[in-house]
Amino acid sequence: MKLKTMILLLITHISVGVFGVGLGIYLLPILTAPTSPTESEVTQLSSQAQYSATFKKDLKDSDSFHWGEGQVSVGPEYITLTGNLAPGPDYKLYLSTEFVETEFDFNRLKATMVRIGDVKTFENFAIKIPQGINASKYNTVIIWCETFGEFITSAKYQ
Repeated sequence: MKLKTMILLLITHISVGVFGVGLGIYLLPILTAPTSPTESEVTQLSSQAQYSATFKKDLKDSDSFHWGEGQVSVGPEYITLTGNLAPGPDYKLYLSTEFVETEFDFNRLKATMVRIGDVKTFENFAIKIPQGINASKYNTVIIWCETFGEFITSAKYQ
């Protein structure tokens, strides 16, 4: 076999492998995600919400792979979303006392934030606020990808 042919085969096989791994990282969270709560379930849980805000796609560090959009409600027991998030692995929901829309700001302020829980669905969610956390002491809800250190979205609710 000629050297050019071997190099071409090597490059194409590596390219297909890299593409497959990337596609797997993107699709695995979608395939393994639990069933999203219905809009009526989210509406019921958010009926006692004290605050609301909107996730928007046009934040500084949001892009075509890292975004959220929809209505966020923050109550004494639950934080809910009626909307969508870009699919991805290992999403966490945080509360912050400062608005954050970049990875740099998130990392700078992470020590002052409180982690509420895991975000496992990409259309609608309802996450129970752990005992002892008072959401009114914060003003921003943030979705963060822990595995890749990626900012997904945020919204200021007060």
